[in-house]
Amino acid sequence: MKKFIILYNGPATPPEQMTPELMQKIMGDWKTWMEKVGSDMLDMGQPMAPGQAIVDDGSEKPALELSGYSIIQAESMDKAVELVQDHPFLSDKTGKFSVEVFELMPVPSM
Repeated sequence: MKKFIILYNGPATPPEQMTPELMQKIMGDWKTWMEKVGSDMLDMGQPMAPGQAIVDDGSEKPALELSGYSIIQAESMDKAVELVQDHPFLSDKTGKFSVEVFELMPVPSM
C-alpha cells in the first residue's frame, strides 16, 4: 500500500466562532468519513493555523491557505482520490474549499 497526504485548502473557521450545533455536525460528518476510510486512515491529522511563507530569495509571498491535513493509505492515486470524493471538507459547494492528494514517496537510503 502507498501512503498519501491529503491537504485541506480553504479558510478555517475558528472553533470559538462556531455554534455547538455546527461543531457537532462537522465532527459527526468527519467521523462518518473516517469510518468509511477505516483502517486506511493512518493519521487523522490536525487543523492548521495560518502560516508564513519563507522564500529562498528573501522576498515575501502569502502562505497557502492550508487548514489541515490527513494521511491515508491506498493501492493507487486513483483509489486515494476515490476515498476523498465525498469528504465533508468539500460539502460547502462554494468553490472556496479544495482537497489535494499527494503520494508520500519513500526517502532514498543515504
